[in-house]
Amino acid sequence: MNASIETAPSEPARAPHAATAVQPARTFRMLLRRELWEHKGGFLWAPLVAGGILLLLSLMGFVLTEVSLRRVAGEADFAVEGGTVRINGLDLTQLTSKMSPEDLRQLGGALDLSLYMAAGWPILVLAFVVFFYCLGSLYDERRDRSVLFWKSLPVSDHQTVLSKAASATLLAPALAVLASVATVFGFLVLVSLFVLLHGGNPYTLLWVPASPLKVALHLVASIPVYALWALPTVGWLMLCSAWARSKPFLWAIMIPVFAGVFVSWFDLMRLFDLESFWFWKNIVARALLSVAPMTWLDAAQVGRMEFDGPGAISQAINLRTMYSTLLTPQLWIGALAGAGMILAAARLRRWRDEG
Repeated sequence: MNASIETAPSEPARAPHAATAVQPARTFRMLLRRELWEHKGGFLWAPLVAGGILLLLSLMGFVLTEVSLRRVAGEADFAVEGGTVRINGLDLTQLTSKMSPEDLRQLGGALDLSLYMAAGWPILVLAFVVFFYCLGSLYDERRDRSVLFWKSLPVSDHQTVLSKAASATLLAPALAVLASVATVFGFLVLVSLFVLLHGGNPYTLLWVPASPLKVALHLVASIPVYALWALPTVGWLMLCSAWARSKPFLWAIMIPVFAGVFVSWFDLMRLFDLESFWFWKNIVARALLSVAPMTWLDAAQVGRMEFDGPGAISQAINLRTMYSTLLTPQLWIGALAGAGMILAAARLRRWRDEG
């Protein structure tokens, strides 16, 4: 008895496309995580430590002030706007009850200025972190030969270099801003405890006149402006990092500075009806100092501001002043130059090797 068994034609094996395909967005996120893992000390902990040092110094200052006040014999009285404020134990609420609206505005400006100064510690550290990170971003992996491992992975040179540029212009500033916001509110809490210790009301004396939320908003809003403004320095340092065989720091500093000296010496900018200062400001400074925050404030902008006391800080640091920089050709020309140097660094990484 013959039995025929019909077998269905076997279906072609499906390619595990969903499992093996590497999405560019996912790859880029992994590269960003790699940069954060390798440079967490500079990106995250350095701004936090800077903010913590400020809070520690502020706490020490408050403690020394309190000890000095308690050493004063008796109760010291000071006249404030027709009333008196006794330092040793008297109610500090008289400071606000005797103030006019203009006085409260000036008090708020002074408090905001102190908050911006507190936030400036992590931001100042950011400038040094980004500078030296870009300078060693491509040179260090060639020096320790780890570039051979990373090139063996299915990741292009452009993806790697762009992830490093994004880490310098977006990731590091975002983490520094978070550290700055934490420092701002930590500083306000310390001052509030000092006010409470002297019988004052921190809400009416500090939190109402000051604008901590506005300060935090301005810090967050400055990230895209910083990213675009810092591109010339980021691009130049990464280009030197990809090109230099040794001592990239000296090459990155000497080439712009010597170019400025050469232009000034022979007064070459006269050929374009410009002063040598223009070259130092728009070429040398943009190539080396653009990673420093607030350097986008032009001297002409500052000159047009009317500084009438601490309240004028809102003129220098506000959304209109920051985002008006986006309308200037200096920003976009520098951003295009920085992007070009970043792409050149990616091309150099493709073939540059130490042997």
